[in-house]
Amino acid sequence: MDRRTMIKILGTAVPALYLSNALKAAENWTKVPFNPTWSSLENYKVPTWFRDAKFGIWAHWGPQCEPERGDWYARGMYQEGSDQYNYHVEKYGHPSKFGFKDVINRWKAEQWDPEALMDLYKRTGAQYFMALANHHDNLDLYNSSHHAWNSLNFGPKKDIVGGWEKAARKRDMRFGVSVHAAHAWTWYETAQRSDKEGPLKGVPYDGKITKADGEGTWWNGYDPQELYAQNHALSKDSLNDHKIHEQWHWDVKTGVSVPTTPYCENFRDRTIELIDNYSPDVVYFDDTALPLWPISDVGLEIAAHYYNKSMAKNKGKNEAVINGKILDEQQRKCMVWDIERGQSNRIEPEPWQTCTCIGQWHYDRRVYDNNHYKSAKTVIHMLADVVSKNGNLLLSVPLRGDGSLDDKARHVVEGIADWMEVNGESIIGTRPWHSFGEGPAQEEAPELHAQGFNEGKGKPFTADDIRFTTKGNVLYAIVMGWPKTDRVRIASLAKSDGADTKKIKKVSLLGQKGSLSFQQQKDGLHITMPVNAVENTIAVVFRLS
Repeated sequence: MDRRTMIKILGTAVPALYLSNALKAAENWTKVPFNPTWSSLENYKVPTWFRDAKFGIWAHWGPQCEPERGDWYARGMYQEGSDQYNYHVEKYGHPSKFGFKDVINRWKAEQWDPEALMDLYKRTGAQYFMALANHHDNLDLYNSSHHAWNSLNFGPKKDIVGGWEKAARKRDMRFGVSVHAAHAWTWYETAQRSDKEGPLKGVPYDGKITKADGEGTWWNGYDPQELYAQNHALSKDSLNDHKIHEQWHWDVKTGVSVPTTPYCENFRDRTIELIDNYSPDVVYFDDTALPLWPISDVGLEIAAHYYNKSMAKNKGKNEAVINGKILDEQQRKCMVWDIERGQSNRIEPEPWQTCTCIGQWHYDRRVYDNNHYKSAKTVIHMLADVVSKNGNLLLSVPLRGDGSLDDKARHVVEGIADWMEVNGESIIGTRPWHSFGEGPAQEEAPELHAQGFNEGKGKPFTADDIRFTTKGNVLYAIVMGWPKTDRVRIASLAKSDGADTKKIKKVSLLGQKGSLSFQQQKDGLHITMPVNAVENTIAVVFRLS
């Protein structure tokens, strides 16, 4: 659906100034391949490098990791009575006196070593690395001339994105940035509240303080409203903490507070500067479709600019990738669909991506203390399943507030690396077969809803589950565990009447020298395991040629 169609549907619900600004801007799009419309972006083709990559590592790391109390901390700390609010009051003080701006000031990232971390990530076989450029907390983690609240002026006083980019490119990894700040307008609305009870009842939190309030403080001369963006009326039912999810897609019918034109245009300018100065290969938007759509066209303008810049840089070839969530059929042609913490249950016709984390998106010390990280086995099973269905896996590895990787998270990453060093050829550079796999896990596969969140809800993978990938004339059969007997049967490769019995010419086990004996029968391909094979409890891969 294009902009004008949306206007017809919503009528006067969308301010006319957005339409006039969009039409005015369109005058500058006459001589470039992509225009800021869905119909123009439909001409997008996913670049081969991304289809080959299959696996990426994400550092979803920023100032909300400093408290080490989990995701959405900068919102939760303003929700009276919540776990994060109680933790914040005990650790830092009341949010009327010590707000998230002050958490940013505490965040120093003193143990951050992007070079050493990237060495480890490279060993996993990851083909691309994603850095958090900003989150809903609205701090830019790069050198931003359009936004004073950035990591060079505050907190670490470092160019975080620049450090990640240098380390990734040095190791020939593709580089991406994730952009989440479009939602600060509504996400920070909790900062406008005050306690309903207790000794500080009615004392406003710091969400509406201004530059004038900064005299004599550490943030003197800066305007907190550039960070919090709360000089506006609350969204309908804003006191309902769950309402934000219903209003995430900026549907004015939900009563969401509509951002001003300067807010939208500033977000566009910040993001275009990020693209121009750091030349990311991937831009991940934590938005329904594109940022601020459909109440503004700035997301479309960013996408068109990004694609046109890539084509100009690559002699007419678009090498850029945009990740977006909850896409309709048209939008899935315009960018790469991302499913959060979940996966499709079929081979998707277009390349897609799932993003997940071994713990919380932002570091939570309790995950470490309670041994709740995903195991390397769980990650590899998810990777094989996603790749068999034409997808990529983007895996977030949480870093502590100081930028260090804890020992338990490191153990998970090293386990992934060990498996990939032997079996990575069955993942990287592959394509789906005509069937993604077989086995009992698929029979109880959970349904996919909205942006995802169906991981871990189905039956766990076992050695009875197999996933397939292909590369050239090679078929890989990934068995999700160590076989229970010395004979493995792959039902999908059964010999049928009239079939060429020489179709399978050779079978080998990755990590093992020599060929394996096999028989192709009417109930499947029977493979005899080698006697001296070293047991791999995660997954074994047969190479069939």
